[in-house]
Amino acid sequence: MSKVHYTIEVPAAVARRIDQTARKQRRKPSDLVVEAFKHYFRISNIPEETPTPAELRAIRRGEAAIKRGDYISFDELQRREKMARRPRRARAKVS
Repeated sequence: MSKVHYTIEVPAAVARRIDQTARKQRRKPSDLVVEAFKHYFRISNIPEETPTPAELRAIRRGEAAIKRGDYISFDELQRREKMARRPRRARAKVS
């Protein structure tokens, strides 16, 4: 099974409990968090989506583009959109 890395922030008290429980159970803290999310999804009846073959191909193409460096940052995208919406000045007529 492939894995994806996330960076999350938790309150200090929660982090202490995760660390204590992980030590007691001799497990990695990430394993506890994964188990907690699985439990949450099970009890809240959030359906798990299965991507279509076309969606999987699009995801693979996107991941390959990122590896090639073929992408722009969100800030750059916003800057380009702002420039596209900016009204154009009329050019002076030359006679």
